[in-house]
Amino acid sequence: MISILKRPRSALREFLSSEAAGGLLLMAAAALALIVANSPWAPAYTHALHMRLGALSVHHWINDAAMALFFLLVGLEIKREFLDGHLASWADRRLPIIAALGGMIVPAIVYLAVSAREPGLARGWAVPAATDIAFAIGVLSLLGKRVPASLKLFLTTVAIVDDLGAVAIIALAYTAAISGPWLLAALLVMGLMYAGSRAGVTRMRWYFLGFALLWFAVFQSGVHATVAGVLAAMMVPLRVTPSAPDAEDSTLHRMEHLLHRPVAWVIVPLFGFANAGVSLAGADIASPLPLAIALGLFLGKQLGIFSAVWLSVRAGLAVRPANANWLQVYGVSVLCGIGFTMSLFIGGLAFSDPYMSDGVKMGVLAGSLCSALAGYAVLRWAGRRVPA
Repeated sequence: MISILKRPRSALREFLSSEAAGGLLLMAAAALALIVANSPWAPAYTHALHMRLGALSVHHWINDAAMALFFLLVGLEIKREFLDGHLASWADRRLPIIAALGGMIVPAIVYLAVSAREPGLARGWAVPAATDIAFAIGVLSLLGKRVPASLKLFLTTVAIVDDLGAVAIIALAYTAAISGPWLLAALLVMGLMYAGSRAGVTRMRWYFLGFALLWFAVFQSGVHATVAGVLAAMMVPLRVTPSAPDAEDSTLHRMEHLLHRPVAWVIVPLFGFANAGVSLAGADIASPLPLAIALGLFLGKQLGIFSAVWLSVRAGLAVRPANANWLQVYGVSVLCGIGFTMSLFIGGLAFSDPYMSDGVKMGVLAGSLCSALAGYAVLRWAGRRVPA
């Protein structure tokens, strides 16, 4: 409920504050998972994740069902930013899109180059292509006013475009077989949601119901079920209200605000705890899979994003984020190598073998940790206190 005594917070400010808190909680959840996986409680941890609850294991309920709500929120954020936010015009979209493309293509090239001696690893090319917005903003929150607001916005918009690319990759590259009847059922649900949107239906419960039905149909179709979250979000009506981002008659804004805290503070940390646990006994970070992922995240991301921004500015296609020097832009580019949530998610789709899965986790953790520490150090050294 919006207090009549307070000016409503903008969607972006609420997003940043929720993501910052969720990012810090995600760090704690990942650290706890590592501790538990390397303690006498490791067998209980593994047993709990593989325990069946109905048709799915606990691990699958988290990754396939709970994370669908994460993707629903991602879809709502993408739609809002493209229609009513900081990506609403091509002038605003140009730099984040170019930077995100560089940040997806170069890490994939680095990964493939490092893992080339083992062809069976090629399937994981997309693992280092994603940025974890919660984790990255959580690190930025530790720097306070040393980072100008324009760079926080730049990181957010790049990560949103990055998420859109990751969803497309999941749908296109990691779908083995498709059931035609269930796919038609999914399209029918989407059609009904779209018709409701066009007819002026604004009650959130109908769109949450549509999301649940769409999730089940997509799950049965063979396409990864979490894609249903983004598809459902595209059907949610948005009333363009640039001067009133919390407008109560905008269904998308209300759903987004409703989902922010539970997703950032519960679902994403729970995913981190369920997926970051890996035994470090005998771990070999220098083996091809973890090394390719770690270098893709740490080197590929910073090279791809920073070079894309620098070339765009030099070519006159875009301008550098306001109040930010080039070293700060580089620092944020390094932070974009934090690929935790989406990288672990894609890694789980790419490799089902437990040994390979552990290699993915080691690579993601190593690359994300190096990116977090290096990005924080660069921004802390280069930063100056500027107005928020």
